[in-house]
Order: sequence, then C-alpha cells, then structure tokens
Amino acid sequence: MGWLRVSETTPDHNTPSATVAPSRTPIRHHRLLHDRRVFILAIMSGLFGAVAALILLWTRDFTPKTQWTLTLLIVGGWFGFALAVRENVVYPLRTISNMLASLREGDFSLRARDAHLDDALGEVLREVNALGDTLRAQRLGALEATALLRKVMAEIDVAIFAFDADQRLQLVNQRGERLLAQPSERLLSRGASELGLDGCLAGESPRIIDMSFPGGVGRWEVRRTVFRERGLPHQLLVMSDVTQALRSEERQAWQRLIQVLRHEINNSLAPIDSLSGTLAALLTRDPRPGDWEADLREGLEVIGERSKALNRFMTAYTRLTKLPKPRVTEVSVGVWVRRVVGLETRQHVVIVPGPEVSIQADGDQLDQLLINLVRNAVDAVLETGGNVRIGWTQTDDRVPRLELWIEDDGPGLSNVDNLFVPFFTTKPDGSGIGLALSRQIAEAHGGRITLENRENDAGCRALLHLPIRDG
Repeated sequence: MGWLRVSETTPDHNTPSATVAPSRTPIRHHRLLHDRRVFILAIMSGLFGAVAALILLWTRDFTPKTQWTLTLLIVGGWFGFALAVRENVVYPLRTISNMLASLREGDFSLRARDAHLDDALGEVLREVNALGDTLRAQRLGALEATALLRKVMAEIDVAIFAFDADQRLQLVNQRGERLLAQPSERLLSRGASELGLDGCLAGESPRIIDMSFPGGVGRWEVRRTVFRERGLPHQLLVMSDVTQALRSEERQAWQRLIQVLRHEINNSLAPIDSLSGTLAALLTRDPRPGDWEADLREGLEVIGERSKALNRFMTAYTRLTKLPKPRVTEVSVGVWVRRVVGLETRQHVVIVPGPEVSIQADGDQLDQLLINLVRNAVDAVLETGGNVRIGWTQTDDRVPRLELWIEDDGPGLSNVDNLFVPFFTTKPDGSGIGLALSRQIAEAHGGRITLENRENDAGCRALLHLPIRDG
C-alpha cells in the first residue's frame, strides 16, 4: 500500500534508513477468520447492486456476447473491489501487529511512516511510534542503570548474594566470588547450605558474626532483606568484613578504658600509699608525738574514704558494662515525662506537651535515661539561674520517630568532645557515667542522643530520638 509503509531504523537513531515489508508471520487462525469476515462483508455490501445490474442486463434485449462480457466485468469488479477492501483493512493491522511484535521482542528499529496524521489510522500508528520511542528510552535507561549497578557491585568491597525462595543462589558479585573462592558459574543455583551461608539467612539483621570462608576469616556484619522478582520472594544477603574496623575500635576503647582506670585507681591508691607510709613511720617513732592517735585516726579515715570511692567507681563501671537487654512494653510518652519531671524537686521543670503517643520500650531504663538528662539540665541552672523546659514531637518521616527535647538556660557546654566518654565529668561530685549510660540505653532502643549549645540563646539543648514501633 502506497499510503502506509514500515521503515527500519538503527537502534541508536530515529531517522528511517530503508523501507521494508512486514517480516513477522502473523497468527494464522486469527488472520483468516478476520480476512473472511471482512471479505464477506465487502461481498455483501455490493451484492444488491451487482444482482440488480445483472437482472437488468439479462432481462433487456442485449446480445449474448454483450451480456456475458458485462456479466464478467460486473462480477470481476465486484470481487476485485471486495478483495481491495479486505486488503486495505487487513494490511494496516498486519503492519501494526508486526510493529507490536517487534516491540515485544525488544526490536525498536521498525517504524510506520507515510501515514496521514489527520485520520484514525494515522493517530494509531503515531501512538505506536511514540510507544516505541518510549520503550527504547526506557530500555536504554535500564541498560545504563544495570551497567552502573554491575560496576558498583564489582567495585564495592562488600559480598552480595541473592537467594530465591528455595535458598538457591541467583546472583553474586566479585567480592562474593572471592569470599567463596569460586567463580559465579560454579556458585549459581547452589543451595545456601552447600555454600555455608544458611546460617546468615537466619537470625537477627543486622548483626556481627565470626565466620570462616574459603576466601577469608574474620568478623562480618550481616544484613539481610527481602525483595521480589517476577512476583517471587528473594533474599538479599550483604556481608561486609568489619574485622579491621572493629579491631581499631576495640584498641581505641581499651586505650581509653586503661587511661580512665589508671586515672581513677591512681587517684585512690596514691593517697592511700602516701598515708600508709606516713602512718607506718608515725608508729615507729619513739617517742610518739602526743597527737599521734588523732593523726592515725584521720589517716585511716582518709584511707577508708578513698577505698569507698574506688569501690563506687568499680560499681559504676560494672553497671555501665552490664546493662540488661530492654524488656519492651508500651510506654505513654506523656505519662513517662510527667512521672520523671515529678521526681525533680530542686527546680521546677516546664513541660511543653506534645502529641499523645506511645512507644515500645523498657520503661525502667527510659526513666533512668530521662532522669540523667533532666538532672544535668537542672544542675546547669542552679547556680546561674534560669528555667528548664521539656517537650516532645513526632516526626512524619517514612519511619515515625519520637523527638524529645530538653532545654536549659545555663552556661552551655564548654567541651562537647568528651560528653559521652565514660567517667568524664566537669562536676566536683560527678561520676561521669550518666550521659554514657543514657546513650547506651537510647542505642539499645534503636535511638540516639545529641547535646548541643543553643544557637540564639544561652544554655544547652538535649535531643532524644526514639523509633515509634507498633506493638
């Protein structure tokens, strides 16, 4: 048909390069059924006119030669026009079918052209061409995204595995191949138990585990999530080697702990050693001074006080290192805040009410956390004067969170680097474990604590973030 052609373009250009005939074989039983229907309808549309013409032809006084000649012309023209109608209806449908088949198979080189844009068929073909352009752009974007993902998976120093519902490996990156010391061709479709990864597909996520693999031994952070492909559930397993990082953190933690222990123990042992030597020399003097008993009693009292202080320090350290796992119950935030504020009798704390919301947490541990924060805020304003305010809000993020804040009008923070260092304190009678214990409690509940000086006013602002989980 001269008014409708299919052009083939290169995959990377939109300009037509050649005119080609439809190349894909249509589905036979559907095409024949439709062809016959169109042909019969075309025959029926000319039936009455042809019959009327033949009746007039054979009932009038014409020679037999004229009658047979005109009869052949009428019947031939009748059937010829019927076939032409059928072809004009069927050919565009075949063209559209071939184009859609090419799109389905990922071939975007076929395009319809020379179709009028002011008729229905032209609009259909224009939309098919637009659909081809859209699908080609989407395919190009998907290929580029896939190439980027493969590049990232190849370069990232994290082992990535994907398992299907039967725990058979479907995807692995290069780091995973090195970890298992086998190429992907030998790993794919094998079960997690065969690969020694079945233990990683169970238990909490994330977590730190010690495991040995053919390609490495160490401590691994295991993260696991579920995704769907073609409607079927799959598990994505991500394993990162944290051996060096944990060793560095452990070394720094030991160094800080040793410094703290040395400082605290020396603070107690140095005066004990000095006083014990002095008292021993006092007892060996002959004659003894007249007030030697008072000196002995005073020295023993100092030794006893330093021993008690050292014992309190060790008790506080034990408490910090043996925080029990939270026993989760439903905690009403408003009730919790009012209960803790009521325990503070030295200073009135202003409550700025927030939304009535409940969280899943250990109520006793949260009491201890909030007591420490309120006590620090009150301590800051007792000498300088001012107020302490506490309130809370609920964020509207993808994961709802509780944000509780405490503000004071005190002098602010002079050293923010050591706030959460255990046993670091600027108070003469402070233990240095309040904020460290509070942060440990917050992190055990999946939250965090931040302290900062207020920007426009004097004083400090403490922020506690806790997740809001369903019971």
